[in-house]
Amino acid sequence: MFETNQNMSERIQRFIVSLFMMPGAFLLDYSFYGILLSSVGSILLFNSVVGTCMIYKVLGINTCDI
Repeated sequence: MFETNQNMSERIQRFIVSLFMMPGAFLLDYSFYGILLSSVGSILLFNSVVGTCMIYKVLGINTCDI
């Protein structure tokens, strides 16, 4: 269903960044900025686990070595 278009180092970087962004809503008392930060963190977590970035897909970018 999803074609992998990210290499492993990029997936690891997105995973680490998402771990810092996801608790934003809890730390910032459910403000708009906190919810936005958590939403972007969730998208990055999905990208890192699946290995597919939809923005890369639209732009035709593929950083995967396979």
